[in-house]
Amino acid sequence: MKNRKLYYWILKYVFASFLIFDIFVIYAQNNSHQNIIDTNLKSIYSELPDTKLPDIKQWSHVKGTYISWGSTNTRYEKSTVPQIKVALKNKLTAWKGERVSAQAVIWTSNNISSLSYELTDLKMKNGNHILHASAITSGFVRYVMTDELNKDKKGACGTRPDPTLFDSSLVADPIDHHLKTISVNKMNSQSIWISCNIPVETMHGLYQGELIIKNNNKIIGRLNLEIQVINKSLPLSENYSFHLDLWQNPFSVARVHNVNLWSDEHFEALRPVMKMLADAGQKVITTSIIHKPWNAQTEDYFETMITWMKRADGTWLYDYTIFDKWVEFMMSLGIDKQINCYTMVPWALNFQYYDQATNSIQFIKTAPGDKAYEELWLPMLKSFSKHLKDKGWFDISTIAMDERPMDVMQKTIKIIRKADPDFKISLAGNYHSEIETDIYDYSISLSQKFPPEVLARRKNENKLSTYYTSCTHSNPNTFTFSDPAESVWLGFYLAKDDVDGFLRWAYNSWVKNPLVDSRFRSWAAGDTYLVYPEARSSIRFEKLIEGIQVYEKIKVLTNIYIENKDEKGLKKLNDILSLFRLEDFPKVRADKTVEKALNLMKELD
Repeated sequence: MKNRKLYYWILKYVFASFLIFDIFVIYAQNNSHQNIIDTNLKSIYSELPDTKLPDIKQWSHVKGTYISWGSTNTRYEKSTVPQIKVALKNKLTAWKGERVSAQAVIWTSNNISSLSYELTDLKMKNGNHILHASAITSGFVRYVMTDELNKDKKGACGTRPDPTLFDSSLVADPIDHHLKTISVNKMNSQSIWISCNIPVETMHGLYQGELIIKNNNKIIGRLNLEIQVINKSLPLSENYSFHLDLWQNPFSVARVHNVNLWSDEHFEALRPVMKMLADAGQKVITTSIIHKPWNAQTEDYFETMITWMKRADGTWLYDYTIFDKWVEFMMSLGIDKQINCYTMVPWALNFQYYDQATNSIQFIKTAPGDKAYEELWLPMLKSFSKHLKDKGWFDISTIAMDERPMDVMQKTIKIIRKADPDFKISLAGNYHSEIETDIYDYSISLSQKFPPEVLARRKNENKLSTYYTSCTHSNPNTFTFSDPAESVWLGFYLAKDDVDGFLRWAYNSWVKNPLVDSRFRSWAAGDTYLVYPEARSSIRFEKLIEGIQVYEKIKVLTNIYIENKDEKGLKKLNDILSLFRLEDFPKVRADKTVEKALNLMKELD
């Protein structure tokens, strides 16, 4: 009888433990995130006040409302008269499959109560071929608060708890496609961003249309837009050779939209933001396999997508439900080339798990090289390897780490190889020849270079070699105050060094109020995100896409010249690429180099 009672209580305890484990999984994946901060996501929202007052003397020369095409390489200041020569016609050149952009600028000495616009279809003169307006995306360029580089201008790293120590100003960056009308105060300017996706089946030739500007539905101006489509084609974005790796943060989307993690509402909010990334040619799914892989460095820290449970008997159980759900969702959008799993070496080296014996959350603090570290990771990696193989994802998955010292990486690699010698490994960090051969996907700082012979060997081995920028790089970069052309400059430079692509650590790690204030408690403004909530693009993101397309064009032209044994064409192309030198910053602005290179590129067409 005593044995029966003992058996009964053991069963009851085990059942209760599993029940609590299930509750923990639901709690951890839905409710354990930081307190949700309600961010205004309405199509109509108010920008922060401009820190710069209009120059009355400058504006005294403006009589009425002016409309002109401007440059996509310029962020036009809100309260400053644009320094441009009025141009009512804009002619763009595009390849088939390319996305090309234009920026219209309106400035006025009067109040405009309801500014709106419409773009007609773009047609050939014979009317037989049309670029439909449905292929065009557009939006009002909005203003967000930004700051600046560190005072020494040698980067933007470090904490920024006191924003008054840095010069802050409103800067043009978000592109708000949700807003159909906007008011413009007198002595202010307002831009409109137009992007046209040229279908690959488009007939080459000249297409013409109009951008019609209105106030209260009354036409106040017309701008002519022409696109010369030439008889060359880019591949579809999902087939780009460019390896784009912008790290996604699904947790910030849950907070900003005030929805539970991994709920249907969460995925509904994620879809347009991640689809925009897929359309840019993103190759990699960012996953977090432990709790807080980067501590709480972002406004919304990363939860684990895999729940770890240590059973009462000391063995381990892993729940992959959320990991699978996230990966399958991203793959459904077309991001299906690689899964990067972060990380075996978190910054705090403190690992969270659910302990069945105590029915509680526990932590293990251990480091690579410790016996406890191997005992923690070996069973997990073996289980993870089996799960990835069962899902058919093993060959595209990597165990990913970033900015870890070489000796730590060597110890970590040893355990990975012990668990499964076929695991691929990713690293974003300094170049180390001692571990290079172990790294499948190696991204090094833009200020470094792969040795030429190493880069050639890695290409032959089908390994990935890319560059990244971070807060350490003053120029080029993608801060909200960066010269927009710096993102295009990157495309040329990556092609020049013949690396496979680009990594940036934050696609959408949104700050507290991302629509109005891009500043953060650490690093320069905009370092933590490239796009805005509800799939609002940005000048930075559109110019990055332009840079990626430049890279693809160079690859296409290079292959054509090699195939045709066109040494003259190859020399012209290499001469263009020779213009891009890191040492020219900050003396030579990116837009000057980019504009010169793009004009020379047209001669190659």
